Amino acid sequence: MKFIYTNKAPKPVGPYSQAVKAGSFIFLSGQIPLDPQTSQVKGEDIESQSLQVFKNIKSVLAEENLTFYQVVKVLVFLTDMKDFSKFNKVYESYFKDHKPARSCVEVSALPKQVKVEVEIIAYLNQ
Repeated sequence: MKFIYTNKAPKPVGPYSQAVKAGSFIFLSGQIPLDPQTSQVKGEDIESQSLQVFKNIKSVLAEENLTFYQVVKVLVFLTDMKDFSKFNKVYESYFKDHKPARSCVEVSALPKQVKVEVEIIAYLNQ
């Protein structure tokens, strides 16, 4: 098992790793829209927060030379399901033709009162 860290993504806000490599899989911890330099929430609306989340995910994946095309599962947490279609527009801009399995749930709250959190599982092509 390997614990993954990059300073190009926000430091974890708790006692966990940005990602863990286990066998042929990489499990990314949930990313919220924190600016990696300031650790402050970036954006107030769902679109800008989602963009920051995916920038953070891209940075963690890049640490292991991966892209969104290696993602096999996505779990999305939204504080308001009314943001679903707006979130999907940002999501599609990162995944394009690649369609990993996905779940999306509404939650009552997320850390730092953000609107979205996303975690993923990636597969290392061998």
